Amino acid sequence: MAFRLALTFLAGIAMMTAAPTASAQQVEGIAAVVNDQPITTLDVRDRMRLIISSAGVQPTEEMLARIQDQAIRGLVDETLQLQQAREFELIVDEAEVDDAIADIAARSGATVEEVEADLTNSGIDINTLRQQVKAEIAWQILVSGRYRSRIRISDQQIDMALDRFIQSASQSQYRLGEIFVQITPDGGEERAVGIVQTIYDQLRQGAPFQAVAQQFSDAASASSGGDTGYLPLSGLRPQVAEVVEQMQPGQISNPIRVPGGFQVIALIDSREGQVVEQLTLTQITLPNSQLTDDKRAALSEAASGINSCDALEDIVSGIEGVFVTNLGDVGANALVPTIRDALSGLEPVSATPVLDTAAGAQVFVLCDKALTGPGVPNTDQIENQLINQQLSLLSRRWLRDLRRDATIEIR
Repeated sequence: MAFRLALTFLAGIAMMTAAPTASAQQVEGIAAVVNDQPITTLDVRDRMRLIISSAGVQPTEEMLARIQDQAIRGLVDETLQLQQAREFELIVDEAEVDDAIADIAARSGATVEEVEADLTNSGIDINTLRQQVKAEIAWQILVSGRYRSRIRISDQQIDMALDRFIQSASQSQYRLGEIFVQITPDGGEERAVGIVQTIYDQLRQGAPFQAVAQQFSDAASASSGGDTGYLPLSGLRPQVAEVVEQMQPGQISNPIRVPGGFQVIALIDSREGQVVEQLTLTQITLPNSQLTDDKRAALSEAASGINSCDALEDIVSGIEGVFVTNLGDVGANALVPTIRDALSGLEPVSATPVLDTAAGAQVFVLCDKALTGPGVPNTDQIENQLINQQLSLLSRRWLRDLRRDATIEIR
């Protein structure tokens, strides 16, 4: 399970993974101070154990340095978040923390008791996990309370997001797991190469991809275990797309050099485009045998004023020889390109210009349109996705501002 500690460790970290003795606790130092609130070296070691246990890896000395940096950074951020919660007199109920830990256990395929036992066997106090979860809950409440009511999503934003979804969902799609290791100014490319190679070696030895991504990936998808969801090749970096095309589900790529760092990719699944735009159409036809310039002009004028699909017969009744046909629901991909292009961008209820076809002069009226296929979001779901994206951005900015304004000393 994700919380089970790796069976063996390097000799150099044996002391770190052992539970601290009473005498060791008496000489614990201060690892950092955040606005006069100390973070002890014991706090850092406990968090490092939690990271190692959650990822299920056997860390090298190089990876331990990264884990230590990650532990300190996480503890600093959580301290700032909980300080902010106290400032707003926000108290997280312990029952909420219990529920969150139960959810973590369920996603790991374990019970709460098994998680607690694994943590204890790894020398980790359950309060280390509870403190982390409490900070996450408090921060989510603070961010939502401060920003959610201010976020406004326009119909245009929803339509644009839906259009992007249509374009990507109609193509072949690949569901990926990703781990991104950033090249940082302090570590440089050589350190990033060492880290990503160590991560890759751990994955080949059976470390769970989702847990490793959650703990070590620098990508935004880390919070979801590296799962990117289904993406078209056009939505991937060219270097990654080239590799993904050659992979089979279940395979893990070698480290891939990308702008800013390295990626390791797992192909979880692939599928053909399954989303189709369904159009409800009515066709108005002026046959070649009845076609004259005057009738064509009259049809064009009538089409420009169509705003309802219920009275089309009446609208064109004055044009001799014209007839109306209800085409019902038609997949956009089933239409010939000329008609599909003419309908592209139209909103219900509206009509195309007069088109010259083999049948004569024709106008196609778009009465309604919808997406069909698995996983098609409705407008409310798209709006919530856009809101959550903005909340995530605002959350990062707020935390960045708190770091900038705080007095933080790393020792």
